[in-house]
Amino acid sequence: MEWLIWIGAAAALAGVAGLVWCVILALGLRRSSLPEEAQRAQLRRVVVINMAALGLSALGLVLVVAGIILR
Repeated sequence: MEWLIWIGAAAALAGVAGLVWCVILALGLRRSSLPEEAQRAQLRRVVVINMAALGLSALGLVLVVAGIILR
């Protein structure tokens, strides 16, 4: 079950990288000179990406724990 731990760790790291990317996107939106409505639309997109990254990270941690338990 060691492969499950490695797959889970990779998924968790990919999720964390996605979260960092969302922070960078949100800070870029904050500094942009877009109209408020356009900023809101872009921010909705960032929130969707953020939730997906958070889910991937959580799934990766579940896989790591399952791999450790089944070891």
